[in-house]
Amino acid sequence: MDKSSLIGVILGLIAVFIGMVLKGVPITALVNPAAFLIIILGTIAAVTIAFPSSELKRVPQLFGILFKEKKLLGVEELIPMFSNWATIARKEGLLALEVKVAEVDDPFLKNGLSMAVDGQSAEFIRDVMTEELEAMEDRHLSGASIFSQAGTYAPTLGVLGAVVGLIAALGHMDDTNALGEAIAAAFVATLLGIFTGYVLWHPFANKLKQKSKQEIKIKEVMIEGVLSVLEGQSPRAIEQKLSMYLSNKDREKVLTEGEMIDG
Repeated sequence: MDKSSLIGVILGLIAVFIGMVLKGVPITALVNPAAFLIIILGTIAAVTIAFPSSELKRVPQLFGILFKEKKLLGVEELIPMFSNWATIARKEGLLALEVKVAEVDDPFLKNGLSMAVDGQSAEFIRDVMTEELEAMEDRHLSGASIFSQAGTYAPTLGVLGAVVGLIAALGHMDDTNALGEAIAAAFVATLLGIFTGYVLWHPFANKLKQKSKQEIKIKEVMIEGVLSVLEGQSPRAIEQKLSMYLSNKDREKVLTEGEMIDG
């Protein structure tokens, strides 16, 4: 479970509801079926028009990504792994890593190491792994753009809902009380549009982009690690090379641990 996504949604709801209460607005004012219909169904309709069905089918999966924490190998875990593989490859040859291929769970890394053991060239391995990485990045950006577009459409539909509500309100010009209630109800659509757009859809899109960046970074480390082992670089050189993907604090820690092991 990705707690930050869940906590963010809960805090957003609390902020709106408590804010309404503090402003003296009754929560029952949100019970407006017409506003929900225009904003929710309208946003779904706009997104459906904007994207092909092949991409829309991935929306349930995207929600899963948002609220589930995907287990990824960290750079701190990959560095000693590649260092160990480099030691084995330098002593016993690349074919000795064939046993290690079966132990790798990550499909991307497993494919890269398998190609190295099979004797493929560094250029071929880099091309294949890079193309796979770029294809993955395109899929991730496509998924994020669905929520990004929803965040653009929702506030505008909120204005549309307010206009529709104001048109209805004009029919009560002879009744001041009814006119006031109708105008208040008209702006519920605007509230829902802004809330869903800027508290849900746009943040969801950004979250997907950030998760994509993290995964891309890990896979870039995997590419460099596989190629470094293939090229016969020393374990120490691999540690120094891959530690560049870490912060200064984590880099010092990893390199210090590597020195202790070497020693």
